[in-house]
Amino acid sequence: MNMALLMVVPALVMPAALEPLVVLAPDSPAEALFRQARDLRYAQRWFEAAQAYRTLLREFPSSPRAVDARYWLASSLEQDQRWDEAAEAYTEFLAKYPDQRMLGKEARLNRVRCWGIRQWDSPAATAGLASALSDPREEVRIAAALQLAKHRDVRVLPVLQAGLRVDASSEACRLALLSMGAQPQATGPAQGRFLVVRVKERGKEDALTVRLALGLARAVGGYLSDEQLRQAKKKGVDLERLMDQALNAPKGTELFSLDDGKSTVTVTVE
Repeated sequence: MNMALLMVVPALVMPAALEPLVVLAPDSPAEALFRQARDLRYAQRWFEAAQAYRTLLREFPSSPRAVDARYWLASSLEQDQRWDEAAEAYTEFLAKYPDQRMLGKEARLNRVRCWGIRQWDSPAATAGLASALSDPREEVRIAAALQLAKHRDVRVLPVLQAGLRVDASSEACRLALLSMGAQPQATGPAQGRFLVVRVKERGKEDALTVRLALGLARAVGGYLSDEQLRQAKKKGVDLERLMDQALNAPKGTELFSLDDGKSTVTVTVE
C-alpha cells in the first residue's frame, strides 16, 4: 500500500474545529424603548414617537440614551407641529445638557424656528426670540433677529447690521433691513456678488453679457456711449458709487438701464 496515501487519510477524517458560540446580549429595556421610538420617528409617526421618548425618560431617567431621547422628543413634537411643546422641550434639553455642542446648536436654532412660527399668537414666543438676540452663538442671534424682523421689531437692527458681515446670512439680513425701512450700514462680504452688464444692440438678437467683480465697478462706464453717459448724469446715476450701491442692494436689483437709440445697457446686481 502506498505509504503516502496512509499518511493523508487521518487528515481527511479529522473533525472540523468547532466555531465559538456567540451569544448576543438582549437589549436593555431602555435600549429597546429607544429603538421603538426611533422606528416610530422614521415612520413619521410623530405623536407615538414622542410618547415613546417620554416613557423612556420617565422610566429610565439615568439611561445613557436619555440625552438623545430628550432631544428627539423635542424634534418629534416639532415635526408634529406642536410648536409650544417643542420649544419647551428644547429648552428643557438645553437646561439639562448645556455641554452638548452639536445637538445644543441644533436645539437652539430649532427652538427659534418654533418661536418664530408662534410669535404672532404667543407673547411667550416673542419673549423667547427677544432673549435669543443675546445668545452667545452668532447664528442663533441672527436667526432670532430674522424672525422678529417679520414683526418689524426695532430691537433686531444691531444684530441684522452685524449679520451683514456673515457670508451665510448677509443677503437675508440685507433684505430684512430693507423691509424694515432701514439702510444697511455695513459693507458686507463682496464675495459671490457681481455687477452684470448687458448690452443689447439694435438689430442683434443676442445681448453682450459681462460680469464684473465689484472692485471693477468703475469699469461700467467703459460700456456706455457718450449719450448714455449724459443720460446717466441726468438721471442721477452715480457711476463712482456703483460698488457701494451693489453691496447694499439685494441680488437681482437693477441699478440702471440706459438707451441711446442704438443700444440698451442694463446693469444688475447678481
